[in-house]
Order: sequence, then C-alpha cells, then structure tokens
Amino acid sequence: MSSLFSPIRLGEVTLENRIAVSPMCQYSANDGCATEWHIAHDGMLANSGAGLLVIEATHVERHGRITHGCLGLYSDDCEAALQRVVSYLRRHVTAKLGIQLAHAGRKGSSRRPWEGGQGLKAGEDPWETIAPSALAFGADWATPREMDEDDITRVREAFADASRRAVRLGFDAIELHAAHGYLIHEFISPVSNKRSDQYGGSAEARMRFPREVAQAVRAVVPKSVALGARIRSQGHGVIVALSSVAGERPRRSNFVYGSTKAGMDAFYTGLGEALRDFGGRALVVRPGFVRSKMTEGLDAAPLATTPEEVAEAVVAAVRDGKQQIWVPGTMRAVMSGLRHLPRPVFRRLPI
Repeated sequence: MSSLFSPIRLGEVTLENRIAVSPMCQYSANDGCATEWHIAHDGMLANSGAGLLVIEATHVERHGRITHGCLGLYSDDCEAALQRVVSYLRRHVTAKLGIQLAHAGRKGSSRRPWEGGQGLKAGEDPWETIAPSALAFGADWATPREMDEDDITRVREAFADASRRAVRLGFDAIELHAAHGYLIHEFISPVSNKRSDQYGGSAEARMRFPREVAQAVRAVVPKSVALGARIRSQGHGVIVALSSVAGERPRRSNFVYGSTKAGMDAFYTGLGEALRDFGGRALVVRPGFVRSKMTEGLDAAPLATTPEEVAEAVVAAVRDGKQQIWVPGTMRAVMSGLRHLPRPVFRRLPI
C-alpha cells in the first residue's frame, strides 16, 4: 500500500489515510455562526475520501475575526450553529474532524476578499483591533491597540474557552492558527512584535504568548483530542546550509521545541517551513524569472542555463558570505541545479 493511503497517528487520533483537507475561510457566517453554506461546503469536502477535514479558521473572540463573515466559537449561539454542521457530518462521513482556532489580531476588521480585503472604513461597522505592538498591518488598515496584560489574559482564556466548546462539539483535533500574520504569529515575528516586556525582544520572549496559549488549551483538551498548530513558512525558496559539522542533525526551532513541551501533537505548514537551525552558515536561494517582493534588493546570480551553472552560483555566494541570493529561473530548474552541490557539505531544506 502507498504511504499516502496508509493510516497515521496524531497523538492518540488515528487517521485512515494521510490526506487532510486544510481549513479554508468561507466568509459566509452570520455574526460568527455557521450557516447552511457550511453544511454544504464541509459536507462536500468531508466526502472526498480524506482522512481529516479541518474546519475553517474559527475565531475565539467576536473582535478577533478577520471579517464580518468569519466563523466564530465565542458564544452559545456560535456553538449551537456549529453543532448542526458537526452532527450532519457525523451522520454522513467517516473522516476525522478538526477545527482551526484563530485570532486575527491586527489583520482583523477587514472587508471580505471579494470586497477588496482592505480594512473596514467608517460606516462599515469597524472594530478596534489589538496586536502585540501598535503597528498597522498596512496602509489600508487601522493601527491596532497594543495589548496590555489584561488583553493577553483575556485572549489566552478565549482560546481555552473555544477549545472547551470544540471538545463538547466532538472534534477529533484542534489546530491553533500561529501563521499568516494573525495574532499568535504577530507575537512570534520580530517584524510585528516590538515589545520591551516579557512578551517581546528575544525569540524566547516572543514565544511566551504562543506557549501560554498552547498550555492553556492543552490543559482543557483531553489527550484523546489531537492538538496541533499551523505555523508559518519563510516564503518561496530553498535554504542551502553549510554545516559546521558534516552530517550533523538539525535542531528543532524555538517554536517547535517550546510548543512540543507545551503538549502539542503535530505541526502543519503550507510551504515546508524551515523548522531547524543548522549549527552553521546558511544561504537562502530564491528563484524566479522576474523581481518580486521576495527578491527585491537581493544580489542576482548570473543567469544560469544549466544545473552546473546554478550550483556554481550557489557555491560562489556561500564563499562570498552572502545570506540570500536571487537565482533567475524556475524553482524546478534551481532545484535541479542544487542537486549538483557537493555532499555532505551542503544540505537543502525547502522553505
């Protein structure tokens, strides 16, 4: 049997196969409450044959939603509406059911994507957003209020309360949304977290709030329910690591290490997150035929037409002490070139 179709365990939960349907925002809830659309949408996905279906980002506070149409699990009405969806799925499908719990942070109070996706304006019922620091997400978003300790405590408990509701609803797995620039990720990232207290500064301090959330949730979620997290990728590209000790095993990142100690069972990433530091120098290689935000300001390698030329450009960049380079070409072409790097000195990890 193919590994793809063989069972896999997440904590104490066993999936029939290794295919999972990721959470997809529908922006079709009514004040946080699931509607008939969710029965139709999730029912279709749950009948796909996947071993796990994860319900879309479900917000732990009313003002923690991204848009007015986002799903929530912060009230009895929200719980009752979602119970109808779960009951339908249990009657008709065998897939395990997960739910992603989230808080939008500074990316909240925005329009639905088909309405432009920018921050809500006056007259559109906007709300005050919160974040680790008073830094707006972009020019079209309001500046959030920097969270004080009361806010941190309230949001942490909101994640725990939503988790209790998810357990009552009978979900098999809970995923904490710690990616894509939403609140937990905002604490992790030094770009959005400029705090000088115990929740900011060093990587360990920036991890304090995510760890506290994970611990609070694990405390109310039985081991029979798998607990995981969606974590951020660093973007499109490849890390080429020049190891200080050939064959050295990479170490886990602060996020994975700290969260595993907090009782997490699994981690999910959209683009193959670089979860390790290498104990040596590393070079980020970013492909692409044209300049983009990812490659803006980076030194460009010479246009390489063969895999050998790609490898030569990467070796030269490492020799020159560069941290990132842009290699004109497709990801497939660049990866082909990286296979020509000398081993065991170089290791590759997609990001």
